[in-house]
Amino acid sequence: MLTRLAPVLVARRRLVLVLAFVFLALAGGLGGGVAKELSAGGFADPQQQSELAAAELDHTFHTGASNFLLLVKTPAGVDQAAGPGATLTARLAQHKGVTDVVSYWSAGRAETLRSKDSSQALVLARLTGSQDDAVKTAKALAKAIDGKAAGGLSVRTGGEFAVYAEVGDTIEHDILRAESIAIPVTAVLLVLVFGSAVAASLPLLVGVLSILGTFLSLHVLHGFTDVSVYSVNLATSLGLGLGIDYALFLVTRYREELARGRTVADSVEETLRTAGRTVLFSAVTVMLSLGALLVFPLYFLKSFAYAGISAVLFALVGALVVLPAALAALGHRVDSLDLRKPLRRALRMQPPRVKTVDEGFWHRAAVTVMKRPVGVGTGVVLVLVLLGLPFQSVIFGLADDRVLPRTAQAHEVAQVLREDFTGREAFALPVLLTPAPSSVTAYAEALSRVPGVERVDASSGRWSSGRRVAAGLASYQVAGGQRLSVVPSIESIGPAGEKLVKQLRAVPAPARVLIGGQAAQLVDTKKALGGKLPLALGLVLAATFVLLFLFTGSIVLPVKALVLNVLSLSATFGLMVWVFQQGHLAGLIGDPIITGTLDTTMPILMFCVLFGLSMDYEVFLLSRIKEEWDAGDGSAAANTRAVALGLERTGSLITAAAALLALVFLSFVTSGISFIKLLGLGTALAVLVDATLVRGALVPSFMRLMGPANWWAPAPLRRLHNRIGLTEAHSTPAPERLEEPVSA
Repeated sequence: MLTRLAPVLVARRRLVLVLAFVFLALAGGLGGGVAKELSAGGFADPQQQSELAAAELDHTFHTGASNFLLLVKTPAGVDQAAGPGATLTARLAQHKGVTDVVSYWSAGRAETLRSKDSSQALVLARLTGSQDDAVKTAKALAKAIDGKAAGGLSVRTGGEFAVYAEVGDTIEHDILRAESIAIPVTAVLLVLVFGSAVAASLPLLVGVLSILGTFLSLHVLHGFTDVSVYSVNLATSLGLGLGIDYALFLVTRYREELARGRTVADSVEETLRTAGRTVLFSAVTVMLSLGALLVFPLYFLKSFAYAGISAVLFALVGALVVLPAALAALGHRVDSLDLRKPLRRALRMQPPRVKTVDEGFWHRAAVTVMKRPVGVGTGVVLVLVLLGLPFQSVIFGLADDRVLPRTAQAHEVAQVLREDFTGREAFALPVLLTPAPSSVTAYAEALSRVPGVERVDASSGRWSSGRRVAAGLASYQVAGGQRLSVVPSIESIGPAGEKLVKQLRAVPAPARVLIGGQAAQLVDTKKALGGKLPLALGLVLAATFVLLFLFTGSIVLPVKALVLNVLSLSATFGLMVWVFQQGHLAGLIGDPIITGTLDTTMPILMFCVLFGLSMDYEVFLLSRIKEEWDAGDGSAAANTRAVALGLERTGSLITAAAALLALVFLSFVTSGISFIKLLGLGTALAVLVDATLVRGALVPSFMRLMGPANWWAPAPLRRLHNRIGLTEAHSTPAPERLEEPVSA
C-alpha cells in the first residue's frame, strides 16, 4: 500500500501541500478555541450508586447537593449583618439557574454555616441544568458578585462549579504557555539534530498539523458526546511530540536514501516502504494502547482516548501523506540552510569526521553492554525496581479544588471551609429510601452511631451519636420516598471517607437505599475503574503482542517488550507517588498542593499513554535490528551484530526523538493543574528512562542472552508471518559508512 502511495504523492505533491495548508487554516479556525467549549467534569460513572443517588435526589425530591456557595466576610461579625446577609441570599436565589439557596441567616443562624471566629458565613446553593450550563452560571455569578461589598460584606464564590470554571480558564492559559515554550525550543533542537533549517521545519509542520487536526476532531466530537477539557493538554503534547517523532524518523531515512545515490522519487518510495511501514506499525500500536481507555465508563478517560487517537491519526497522515509530498517538492534542498556550517566557521571547528558504523557511540555502548549482559541487566533492573517501590504505598483520591494553584479563589474558599468552619454541610452524604418506609427513626439512629458521622438529619428528627438532638425536617419525606442527610465529621475525600461510606452502606435499611456524596463517589469510582481494569490491560497487552509478532515474526521479542515496559512504567509510577503524594521535591515543579493521595484515574491514563509511547520506540529499534538480522546468517554472532548495528542506526534518532517528546511534555509541568503537572513530568521521565536505560541497556542485555532464540516462533506462526511478509529489508545493500547524526 505504501509503495503504491509513493508515486501518487510525488506526482501530486503540489496538490497535496495546498490541501494540507487549506486544512490547517480550517482546523485552526474551527477548532482553535476548543478549550472554551469542553467540560471540566467526567470523573464518575453515570451508572454508579452515587450518581444514581444524585439523579434520584433531583427527580423524586426535586433538590440536590449544594454545588455552589458564597463565602461572606464582615469585620463586624456575621450576627451584625443580618439585613445585608438576607438581601444577598435573596439576590442569589433570584438568579436564573439557581435553586435551593440557604444561608446562615435564612437557616436560623445555624452554627455549621458560621466560621469559628464568627467573621464569616456561608450561602449555599444548587446550580441547575447541564454541567456546561452550570459552569456558565458560576462564571456569571462570579462576575456579578465576587469582591462586591454590600452593606459591609465581602463576598467570594466557591464550590464545585466555581472549581470547574477556574479549571477551564487555567487550562486554556496553560496550553498557550506550554506551546510558547515547547515549539520554539523544539525548533532549535531540531536544527541541532538536522543541521538544516529546512529539514528541521518539516517535523514541526507535521506536529502542528496533528495538533490542529486533533482540536478540530474534539470540536466535532463535542457536538455528539461529552468531552473533558483536560484532554486538550494531551492533544497538544502528543500531537506535537509524535508528529515530530514520525517526521524525524522519515526525514532521516529519506536523507540516508539520497546519500545512497537514489533519485528523489525512489528515495521517497523507499522511505515509505521501510520507515513508513515502521511508523504505521508504531502509530497503530499507540492508538490501540490509547483505545483501551474507551472501555472505562468515565468520560474523563474516554476523552483522552478521543484526543490521543486523533493526535496519533493526524500525525500519521501528516507523516505518510503530507511529509512525502514535501520531501518530493524539496528534493535535495531538504538539506538547505545548514545552520551548523556558519557556526563551525565562527568557532573555527572542523566538520565531523565520517565514521564507520563500528565507531559510533551507540555501537560501542551496545558492544560494551553485551560483553556483560548479566551484570548490566541486573543492575538496571534493580534500579527500576527501587524506583518503583513507593508505588506500593499509593493512596487514591478524587480530584477536587486542590488540583488548582494555591492562589486560585475556588481553592482558597474551599480551604477556608476546611480550616475555619466546624461543620461539613457542604460534604453531606444524601441517603435516599424508596419507596418511603413507615418509619426511619431506627435507621437514622443507627446511621448516627457510625464512627465519623457528626449528625444525621431526617424527617423524624436530627440525630447525633444515637440521640435525637432536634426536631425533624418535614420536607425530607415526599410521596415517592424518604431522604436523610449524613453530615460527616471527617475529611470525606480519602481513606477515612471510603471507610465511612462502606460502613453506612452496611447498615440494614428499611427500604431500597442509595447513598451518594463525594465520599461515595470515590468508593464507586474506584469500583468502576477496578471492574474494567483487567479488560483494558488485557486488550493493551494482547494487541501489543500480536502487532509485535506481526512485525518481528517472533513470540520472544513481544514478551520481552511487555516485561520491560511494565518494569519501566512501575519505576515511573513509584516516582510519581514519591513526588505528588509524598511531596518530595515538589517545590521544583511549581509547588503543587500535596493532598497525600493520587487521583484515581491517573495511573490508568499514564499506563495507556506511556505503554503506547514505549512501544513507539520499541518498533523503531526492532525495525533496524530485524533488518540486520534478516541480512545475517542466523548465528549467535549475527544476532549480536544485528543488535549492535540496529542500536547504532537508531540510537541517536531515538535519543533525539525522546528528548524532543520529553521537552514537549515537560512544558506542561508549568500547568496550574496538579495532575496535568503529574502527567507531564511522569511522561517525560518515562520516555527518557525508556530511551536510555531500557533501549540502551536492558534490550541489548536481553537480546545478547537469548541469542538466535530471540527470533523463535512455533512453525505454524512462522509460516503465517512468512506469508504476511512484513519486513523492512533494503532493496540494495546498505553502505558501510555514514555520518553519525548529532545526538540530542
